[in-house]
Amino acid sequence: MQGMALGRSRLFATIVVTGAVALALAWLGLRWLDDYRNDQPIAGLDAPRIVTVEPGSALSTVARRFADEGLLAHPGSWVRLARRQGVAGRVRAGEFEIVPGATPRSLLEQIVAGRVLLHALTIPEGWTFREALSAIQQHPAISAVLRDADEAALRDALGLGERRVEGMLFPDTYLFPRGTRDVDLLRQAHDRLEQELAAAWASRLDDLPIATPYEALILASIIEKETGAAEERPLIAGVFANRLRLGMRLQTDPTVIYGMGEAFDGNLRRADLVRDTPYNTYTRAGLPPTPIALPGRESLRAAVAPADTEALYFVATGRGDGRHLFARTLAEHNDNVARYIAAVRNGAQGQGR
Repeated sequence: MQGMALGRSRLFATIVVTGAVALALAWLGLRWLDDYRNDQPIAGLDAPRIVTVEPGSALSTVARRFADEGLLAHPGSWVRLARRQGVAGRVRAGEFEIVPGATPRSLLEQIVAGRVLLHALTIPEGWTFREALSAIQQHPAISAVLRDADEAALRDALGLGERRVEGMLFPDTYLFPRGTRDVDLLRQAHDRLEQELAAAWASRLDDLPIATPYEALILASIIEKETGAAEERPLIAGVFANRLRLGMRLQTDPTVIYGMGEAFDGNLRRADLVRDTPYNTYTRAGLPPTPIALPGRESLRAAVAPADTEALYFVATGRGDGRHLFARTLAEHNDNVARYIAAVRNGAQGQGR
């Protein structure tokens, strides 16, 4: 009897061990199969695909949806991989771009890391604040929460105090995920402006005719609107600096145009130059009360480091290249104006032929 009991005990132990080995082999086999499936390129992905993971989605829900969309042939293997890695509860919401060659494993890593699709918006140098705001709020990936905001509400949103909003954004290309609020992008662009302005002001030359970073911003905005030639910016700044030192009026057309607002029809007339507004630098001395546009980095640097020049005047070449002719005296300037008029007439005649 004792021998029979011992035999049964050994048989039971053998069965238990055999079962455990079988379970271990099955688990290893399933894990190998899951790894194999999750490391294969997603079938049929011949072009980038954009998928959206809604906020609060469970991983199993995401897996079923991806399976329905043909992105996961084995959603169960995908879910088990996530659980084995301890990331099943770390699904990030947003838009994700899946590119050809992606695998279920790389897709999981992308979603857990939150590498969402970023949209782009470019704010060009020389735009006004309102032009930038309009472009931001019209972007299909941006949520416009300030659509009806007035000047005071915009100042509050950006923390500007009593300063006006004009000029208070930095022109650049900004990347952001879908659902970004307009106020958040505005704050990002304003923070960039503050950084760029502080950096420029820290590198300013001595004996400038401007006393504060805000005055540098105003001057930079005028420089931005006056020339389309990057290399001319320091020269333009030098002319304005000379005029400010001598107490001469700046007499710059872009400030007049800005002061006219919606009344400007694209044609600046002599009567407009003598019609007084706070921005008319033909009728008022010094800088206008606010910037007139969004200046870029080079214009900011030119404003605080103007070229060492004796020029007091400049006029466009008339060739449509954005460049100017510079002069030290009014007589030289009048000669340049005559050259400008002749160039414009010749250009018009050439177009007529």
